[in-house]
Amino acid sequence: MGISDTIQAFPKSKEPLIQLVRRAQNHALHSHEGHIALNQLASEILRSRRIGRPSNQAPLSGIYLEICDRIRAHLLIKLDARINTYTLDQPPIRKWASNLLLEASHDSVDDDLLKRIALEAQHHEPQTLERHHALTELVEAIRLSDRLIRPHRSKFSPQFYQLLYEEAVNQTLTYVCRRIETYDPHRGKSQKFMNWVNFRLDKVLIECRRTFSDYQTQELPNLNDLEQLSQPPEISSIANDVREYIAIDPEGIFSQTHIRHRPDASFQAIALARFDTSSWEEISEKFEIKIPTLSSFFQRCCQKFSPIFKDNFQ
Repeated sequence: MGISDTIQAFPKSKEPLIQLVRRAQNHALHSHEGHIALNQLASEILRSRRIGRPSNQAPLSGIYLEICDRIRAHLLIKLDARINTYTLDQPPIRKWASNLLLEASHDSVDDDLLKRIALEAQHHEPQTLERHHALTELVEAIRLSDRLIRPHRSKFSPQFYQLLYEEAVNQTLTYVCRRIETYDPHRGKSQKFMNWVNFRLDKVLIECRRTFSDYQTQELPNLNDLEQLSQPPEISSIANDVREYIAIDPEGIFSQTHIRHRPDASFQAIALARFDTSSWEEISEKFEIKIPTLSSFFQRCCQKFSPIFKDNFQ
C-alpha cells in the first residue's frame, strides 16, 4: 500500500489519531488488518513532519520522497514496538505521536542525507522557490539531526551559554543558507557535511562571545553615553542625579521609548537596571531578550537623549 492509498483511507473524525490507535490495537500486529491500521496511523502522524515535505504543493519526489519514506520506516518500527503498551491518556495522544515522530525523524537523518539536501539546494538557482525549499529542509534537518556541536561550554554560566549558543546557531544556519554554494562535498578527509557546519559554528560562537564581552566590559567616558554613569564601584553625585531624573521621567519619554513590541523593555527599565549594576547577562535573562538587541537599543537611546542630559546636567 502506498502513501496516497493510506491517506485516502483515513477515517473522517474530529480525533483521527484516537480512532486510528484504537483500530491498530484491536488487530493482531502482524496480521493484514494490523499492517493496514499501522500504516494509516503512520500516515496521519506524518502529516506533522517537519522535513520530507513537497515543494509548492507538488507531489513528493526525489530527495524529499526519500526523506519521507525514511521517516515512515522508522516510525512504523516504533509504532510496532509501542502501540499495544500505549493508553490514550498517558501521555496525551498528540504528545505521544509527536514524540514518536521526533524520534523517527532524528533516526532518519544522517550526514549523507544532509549532504544530499545541501547538493539539492546548490542545484537550484539563488532566489528561486526550489532553492528556498531545499534550504528550509536543510535547516530543519540539521536541527533534527542533533549533530550541532556545543563548543566552549565550560567557559560560561549555563544561562549565559544558552543565550550565546542560540545566537551562534542562528547565525551559523543563516550562513549555511546564504553561502551554500561555497560548500564543497569533497573537502576534508572525512568529507562530512556537518564538519563544514560545525567549523563555522565554532568560529561564530567565539565571535559572539567577543561581541557580548565588549558590550559588558566597555567603558564610556562622558555624558554623551549614559552607560558610563552606571559603571561600578563608584557612582558620582551627577550620576545619582541622572538616575533620579530617569526614574522620575518628568516628560514620560524614557518609559515610552521601548524595544519594538516590548513596552516592558523600556529605556527607563534598562537604564535603571544598569545603574543598579546589573550585567547585560542578567538584564537579558530578566527580559528574555538577546544581549545585542538590548545593548544596541540602549546605545541608540543614549545618543537620542544625550541633548536632554547635557541641558540638565552640564
